[in-house]
Amino acid sequence: MNSNNKTKSILVRYGISTLGLIVVALGVGLSIKSNLGIAPLSCIPTVLSLKFPAISVGTFTWAFNLLFIVIQAFILKKDFKWSHVMQVLPIFIFGYLVDGAIWLFDALHSPATNYVVQILLCLLAVVLTAVGIRLEVVGQGWILPADSTLHVITQRTGAKFSVVKVIMDVVLVAITVALSLLFFGLLTGSAETNVVREGTLIQAILTGLCMHVTDPFLNRWLEPVVARHL
Repeated sequence: MNSNNKTKSILVRYGISTLGLIVVALGVGLSIKSNLGIAPLSCIPTVLSLKFPAISVGTFTWAFNLLFIVIQAFILKKDFKWSHVMQVLPIFIFGYLVDGAIWLFDALHSPATNYVVQILLCLLAVVLTAVGIRLEVVGQGWILPADSTLHVITQRTGAKFSVVKVIMDVVLVAITVALSLLFFGLLTGSAETNVVREGTLIQAILTGLCMHVTDPFLNRWLEPVVARHL
């Protein structure tokens, strides 16, 4: 592959991955707008931002994800490389994409109060998240620290990815509930914003199932692009 083709390949890869980050960020913003609970990975940054509103959800998102890089360093020890440190860049980008998505949906409407609308917004967030994750994977560009940490744990322990993912989700939600009780005296978040509710369970369970439906459609579009440029 000559230098021009290599440069084009890199641009296409990271373009697809960045599009994936944008779509996932829109899913996070929409789940917050649904006010029915959000995906486990975004719960802790959101509840912290509710307590300390001067700091945005996006800022807490990238700061919180730095912990995943520390966890990787602890597990990998001598095998921890500079490539793992480079995960800081995509999570920094993603954090501020989340802020942009929240700003966009805040500008459109106040949080949903009609339960049917809340469910629909939550389901749309599931679809966006499923599509965004597939774009990230196919692009083979950005790797978010949480996803990388799951792979590191599964490789070192031999446990199934799905089992590790469920354990991580449960731990994140449990920490969120504890923080919510400490900060607001409520299990679900603040009086105005629900962080943990049925929407959290919906997104945790349905996102993977949704990918079984959306992935084949995305592959029909993405595979020709990948074959030409990657």
